[in-house]
Amino acid sequence: MVATTQVPGDADIAVVAALMGEPARASVLMALLDGRALAASTLAVEAGVSASTISSHLARLVDGGLVSVETSGRNRYFRITRTEVAEAIEALARLAPAHPVRSLRQGTHAEAIRKARTCYDHLAGRLGVALLDALVDDQILEIERRPEDLPDPILGAGHARRYLLTDDGRSRLLGLGVEIATSSRRPLTRYCVDWSERRPHLAGALGNALLVRLVGLGWLIRGERRVVKVTQAGRSGLAREFGIDIGT
Repeated sequence: MVATTQVPGDADIAVVAALMGEPARASVLMALLDGRALAASTLAVEAGVSASTISSHLARLVDGGLVSVETSGRNRYFRITRTEVAEAIEALARLAPAHPVRSLRQGTHAEAIRKARTCYDHLAGRLGVALLDALVDDQILEIERRPEDLPDPILGAGHARRYLLTDDGRSRLLGLGVEIATSSRRPLTRYCVDWSERRPHLAGALGNALLVRLVGLGWLIRGERRVVKVTQAGRSGLAREFGIDIGT
């Protein structure tokens, strides 16, 4: 008798879509999109459900591999498991309609999150897009293009295969104190299409390193629900180093 090898079938996206598609679980995943671990009680508030209900939803997300759990004493904290989960959420956000704004508080948050926010572990929103534009304009990064590539509907003529860190760019960023990974399984640079701006911002190890350094310099402050605030020192520093005027 000849043994046969069972070949896996096509991807069953319905399983993941069902996990993400329930409104409370979707709220949990959006709350965790900045890469930080949050307590179940915090996630219950974000989702607008009771403690017992959030436990059930979190258990399903953990079983599905989208969220991991960490225990500290009596408390349990949850975070997104890996970058692919965050990328999938961002991709869905580009397709999804916006929540209706029904209060001044919601409107203020909606504007703040479009101005500057975290996308998993890197900078996004108008500030994230402006930073990537500045890095390319200043030749800190250059775009590798191939003649055979078809036009990209977002980036324009020539599909951007990847962003390459130039030698001068490496020196400039090291001078600013950015820790550039020299050996990592994670790509150094990768672009992520911003759901609110519909243009790319910088992801990858370098995107994360830039966010970490800008926070360390006191130029950015990570707020609640993924919002990033620019300090007065940040306004000056971003203008001086990258020519970015974030406005009011």
